[in-house]
Amino acid sequence: MATQVRRITAARTAPSLAGDLADLIHTLARSLFDPYRPELHYMRGPGPKWHAKHGIVHAQFEVVPALVPVRVKR
Repeated sequence: MATQVRRITAARTAPSLAGDLADLIHTLARSLFDPYRPELHYMRGPGPKWHAKHGIVHAQFEVVPALVPVRVKR
């Protein structure tokens, strides 16, 4: 009885092409359709509370009109 259990266990753990292919497809599918997107959770710099606490004043910019080339029909 003990030799049969060992043979069955050995057969399950033996590497096979089908098992390797299934693992590859599973890993690929998991990585392609992973719902976790860490770039959505990263901080993008200090927020308004930090600026209020540290007294940082934002620079004021004046609006300057840009020169844009215009084509005139003759």
